[in-house]
Amino acid sequence: MSTLEAMRDTALALVSRGRGVLAADESTPTMAKRLAAVGLESTEPRRRSYREMLFATDGLGEHVSGVILFDETARQRDQEETPFPELLRRRGIVPGIKVDGGIRPLAGFPGEVATQGLDGLRERLEEYAALGLRFAKWRAVIRIADTLPSAGCVEANAHELARYAALSQEAGLTPIVEPEVLMDGAHDLDTCAEVTERVLREVYQQLGRQRVVLEATLLKPNMVLPGSESDSRVTDQQIAHATIAVLRRTVPAAVPGILFLSGGQSDVEATARLDALNRLAPQPWELSFSFGRALQAPVLKAWGGQEANRAEAQAALLRRARLNGAARSGEYTADLEQSASGGGSGHGVSVGRD
Repeated sequence: MSTLEAMRDTALALVSRGRGVLAADESTPTMAKRLAAVGLESTEPRRRSYREMLFATDGLGEHVSGVILFDETARQRDQEETPFPELLRRRGIVPGIKVDGGIRPLAGFPGEVATQGLDGLRERLEEYAALGLRFAKWRAVIRIADTLPSAGCVEANAHELARYAALSQEAGLTPIVEPEVLMDGAHDLDTCAEVTERVLREVYQQLGRQRVVLEATLLKPNMVLPGSESDSRVTDQQIAHATIAVLRRTVPAAVPGILFLSGGQSDVEATARLDALNRLAPQPWELSFSFGRALQAPVLKAWGGQEANRAEAQAALLRRARLNGAARSGEYTADLEQSASGGGSGHGVSVGRD
């Protein structure tokens, strides 16, 4: 099998029917915030123990196709000294890696940011491939405000995403391209749709210029949503229709699948909206998920750092994964949510973004 065929196979495996991706790639500072939200101090042993609990969940591979790891996590081992990437592979889950270096202010563009990490990326990707990782992820961040985003910011972030994707494919890793238009702000649904369309157009223009093979990539975008400070109220169906309209105008059919991020939505909201999107099938691409907070929030709450709570926390993860698996086929319902959560709301503790 050629390298290109292997990357295509990885992309297809990640968007296999009924399954999606668990984003467990929180940086050390972000993981500290998530642990602090449930009253825990962030230490290396605690981070390792928490992630081992996630990855060792029996049956997780039925609903989770891949896991995005952070650099620290990719090098850690479980209690039996099995490297985490190998632990995932044994469970039928594809291991991947976050490779960007986080966001920094974009020089000359007040209020806007760009993602760092291209320096030395070729060598890091080669190392990750040697560790057995099969895909990579890079996140760009776009903010909406009165005069934002600027054309310069959109172009800079799209170019970085394209250079990352080209380097990933050179190393034999399938790139997940993540241009996130943030929920922060008071903008309405139409504004988010306009900005998301503009961003995706630029991203695919840059990917073409950098000779990225689209069949061996995946897209991880935001859903089209009103801002978190907006007074407008929209239904899940309105969100789904607006999102699909933007994607159909911008995302080539050559892309195998789209992995939506949760981006500040609650676990229940993210699942219900993923279901609404899949009820608009058929589409040119598989519509799946790559959730971090929306899968982990109820898990962290149940776990609380106590080994005695391990089984309960793993059950919480499996419940949410199963519900998102149902949403992949447009088979999620409010009754299913209530049944899975034992009659509770299903809303977890907010512990940050993907």
